[in-house]
Amino acid sequence: MVKKYVLVSGGVISGIGKGIIASSTGLLLKTMGLKVTSIKIDPYLNIDAGTLSPLDHGEVFVLNDGGEVDLDLGNYERYLDITLTRANNITTGKIYRDVIERERKGDYLGKTVQVVPHITDAIQDWVERVAAIPVDDTGEEPDVCIIELGGTVGDIESAPFVEAMRQFQFRVGHDNFALIHVSLVPTIGSVGEQKTKPTQASIRDLRGLGLTPDLIACRCEKTGLDEGIQAKISMFCHVKPHQVVAVRDCNSIYHVPELLRSQGLVDFLWKRLNIEQTISIRPALKEKGKLMWTRWNQLTTSQERLHDTDTVTIALVGKYTNLQDSYASVVKALEHATLALHKKLVIKWVEGTDLELETKESNPIKYLSAWHDLCSAAGVLVTGGFGRRGTEGKVAAAKWARERKVPYLGICLGLQIAVIEFARNVCDMPEANSVELDENTTTPVVVYMPEISKTHLGGTMRLGLRPTEFQAGTENSVIRKLYGGSSTVLERHRHRYEVNPELIDKFEAKGLQFVGKDETGQRMEIVELADHPYFVGVQYHPELLTRPLKPSPPFMGLIMAATGDLAKHVSTL
Repeated sequence: MVKKYVLVSGGVISGIGKGIIASSTGLLLKTMGLKVTSIKIDPYLNIDAGTLSPLDHGEVFVLNDGGEVDLDLGNYERYLDITLTRANNITTGKIYRDVIERERKGDYLGKTVQVVPHITDAIQDWVERVAAIPVDDTGEEPDVCIIELGGTVGDIESAPFVEAMRQFQFRVGHDNFALIHVSLVPTIGSVGEQKTKPTQASIRDLRGLGLTPDLIACRCEKTGLDEGIQAKISMFCHVKPHQVVAVRDCNSIYHVPELLRSQGLVDFLWKRLNIEQTISIRPALKEKGKLMWTRWNQLTTSQERLHDTDTVTIALVGKYTNLQDSYASVVKALEHATLALHKKLVIKWVEGTDLELETKESNPIKYLSAWHDLCSAAGVLVTGGFGRRGTEGKVAAAKWARERKVPYLGICLGLQIAVIEFARNVCDMPEANSVELDENTTTPVVVYMPEISKTHLGGTMRLGLRPTEFQAGTENSVIRKLYGGSSTVLERHRHRYEVNPELIDKFEAKGLQFVGKDETGQRMEIVELADHPYFVGVQYHPELLTRPLKPSPPFMGLIMAATGDLAKHVSTL
């Protein structure tokens, strides 16, 4: 089968929006009936993203197979409604490990192993192999592979990948390879003049490395490109005017696909890659693509029509709130739920440490501000995380939500926090804690899972898609009803600790019900508080499987409870 490849590179600055443009391009091609997959190249030496700090690199996204990958793969899965594997995230560490292992086995027959050709060949082989893996419900090989090259052109770390892509364009042929380069057109000074020099320099660097852009996506402010700027970039960057597209700042990232489509991206790629003559698209997939685009447009149109009176405010209590990308999937899950319920989302970012008494003494203004944000929110979301910092603030937030009957959703650590708070204040266990937070606690309500390594951090957690079974007698459980009454749900996990199974009877006797457990019935995975509008904790990460057109049930429950609509909705199920 002829495979088409679209490489998305970036210049001038990092974080320019390559991931959203790559995802939007893939979405547009999928709405035409094509089967699309994605690959993200991260030029760092780590094997995967599992040990990277969220404050340094953003969220660690977990796949079905347990792969800990870059957050952009989450965008790909959500936009394209596909299921990727850990192999879809290529890192320098993975490539070098692969080549070194082959050298040790003698696969190179005594040759001197070098970046060119051995590293570059390994990259190309990896891309071709992964591009053939089925990722959707058709079970067939994809037609198009979108490749995002992380970092910026000219970075020393990305040099082997750029060279590999230079070779790859000849390996697969001109009609099967297109390049979209994302660059910045900044507005300088009080007069608001747009400058093209950064883009010119970026394209010059790209050409010097042997790659020629087919489309230049210019990131700019909300007004778009000024008159004459498109023609100027066209002239100095040696492309036709229609090959320069403006990607202005939008109110929502969900508008980017339409922004690109309206500037002819689909028509251009259709001709440039000769898709009409080389790929046969089944009528059923064409119709499915049209329906997908119709529903996507309905989603974005309804979002535009929302008024300020349709808002719902959620307090997101975390420990990495200084970099909001640390909670990218959580935010997307909240957005998907609010869009489905025709509400406008307002997030109050609350740092866990700001709710603690130490902050009250050292910075009372910050303390009062954090508590004001928490108390004024219609719902509370306590996120996952690792380490002790900020956990007592999270416990305080859980106590507030439980006592004031404010809707609460705890994810991973958020479930454990809810159990710790309940043990301390309801079950008369004042010293209750997690062994992660206090190794010497006399009342360990959260313990290390026995099968998990205590010495190696990378890839050693309970990871990936796993079943959770609702227990007998939970037919009236709110969270079970939100899942459609299913007896088993599949969600993705990433944790090392679990609720102490020896204390479950004591908790349940006081009203904290463990309605969902793992397939062995020994590991607690869903907790629900009786006599509360919505107090739910889940050991897994439901945000990892949310989709714009299929929101995550626990998040739907939180938003409906926050708007006062949950009881009415549940009564109809």
